[in-house]
Amino acid sequence: MTFQEATNFLLQKLPVFQNIGGKAYKSGLERIQSLCEVLGNPHKKFKSIHIAGTNGKGSTSHFLASILQEAGYKVGLTTSPHLKSFTERIKINGNEIEKEILADFVGKYQTLIEETQASFFEAMIALAFWYFAEKQVDIAVVETGMGGRLDATNILLPEISIITTIGYDHQQWLGDTLPKIASEKAGIIKPHTPVIISEKQTETQAVFLQKAQQENAPIYFAQDTFILLESHLSMPYLHLNYQNTQNNELIALQSALLGNYQKKNLIGVLKAVEILREKGYVIPLQAVQTGVKNVLKNTDLRGRWQILQEKPLIIADIAHNEQGVSEIVEQISQTPHRNLHLVLGFVSDKDVTKLLSLFPKNAFFYFCEPAIPRAMPVEQITEIAQNLGLHFQAIPKVSQAYQVACQQAQTDDLIFVGGSTFVVAEI
Repeated sequence: MTFQEATNFLLQKLPVFQNIGGKAYKSGLERIQSLCEVLGNPHKKFKSIHIAGTNGKGSTSHFLASILQEAGYKVGLTTSPHLKSFTERIKINGNEIEKEILADFVGKYQTLIEETQASFFEAMIALAFWYFAEKQVDIAVVETGMGGRLDATNILLPEISIITTIGYDHQQWLGDTLPKIASEKAGIIKPHTPVIISEKQTETQAVFLQKAQQENAPIYFAQDTFILLESHLSMPYLHLNYQNTQNNELIALQSALLGNYQKKNLIGVLKAVEILREKGYVIPLQAVQTGVKNVLKNTDLRGRWQILQEKPLIIADIAHNEQGVSEIVEQISQTPHRNLHLVLGFVSDKDVTKLLSLFPKNAFFYFCEPAIPRAMPVEQITEIAQNLGLHFQAIPKVSQAYQVACQQAQTDDLIFVGGSTFVVAEI
């Protein structure tokens, strides 16, 4: 089977969340367990770190993978969604899985994948686990897809679990309150396995404490150990100074990821490093510092407050829920610029009225549609924008909307591209 044939099979035969949203979501672990059983239970053959959360789990995963790589470990990394190619989802030491290996795997197990009625995500997770076992990684960093309790990744028995910030997203499947959403994420807490909560939130704290108690799992709120003393952006890095409140150690970091939201993600990362050291992993401070500094080079993470150009300043970010967009808007307000141009598109299952109302009303909006079946039609977005009194142009093709924004912006303006992972992917 060729890579193109494998791609066609995965996209056409399997439910893909990127294309059809919730209809592709299959809760439960039966299918992934059946797949992995035939594959020889590869998930039991490597050590892992398991990460869930609404926002921040992707950045946290990439930071940890980069740090462990700098410490000399062979590190698997599986995340979702991808921006350009499936192969982005599965990496070892920053190198994407070879197309030939993906194609051979799909060709060999095509019938099994169909018989188990696996989703695209489940097939990719089975492939990731098999690949990490085959390549004998020292440790794999595994990001959940959606939720946690019934997520395909939740057959792992990890070294540590990490839960990042909880916010509103995918409420149709995870619940309509923060405690309900947190309860789904808390499903990754395993018996006697340390769990780190990156951000202490009043609404969710009790949920995590209760689940950890049930599982006899040591629980750590990262903010109880690490505090941010000072931060400033001095290109090309976000400079951060943390203090360990237990031993007063000062940790100076330079992050290649520039979003303000990385400040709280890194608190969880620092706590994870501390727990890993207690488990016998050798991770010098220098590996932490170079891992954070070289995260883009080591993992090729894209679309997180990514600066595409400087004059005019063009920034892309995949934030696509209320909490993520709020943080982006706050950082835009702190970024010097004259006029603000927003190239935005959305998927149809988002509360776009709420999201658009977060952006400054005096901006110039360019509404577009990412080239996926789930995209919200621009006509629908413009109706919402009219009700909000926004100044906009509707230009369905993402690339054209981006070009028009670039043509109309002055050198001291700011162009922001976002609203959806899939808009950023096209740019």
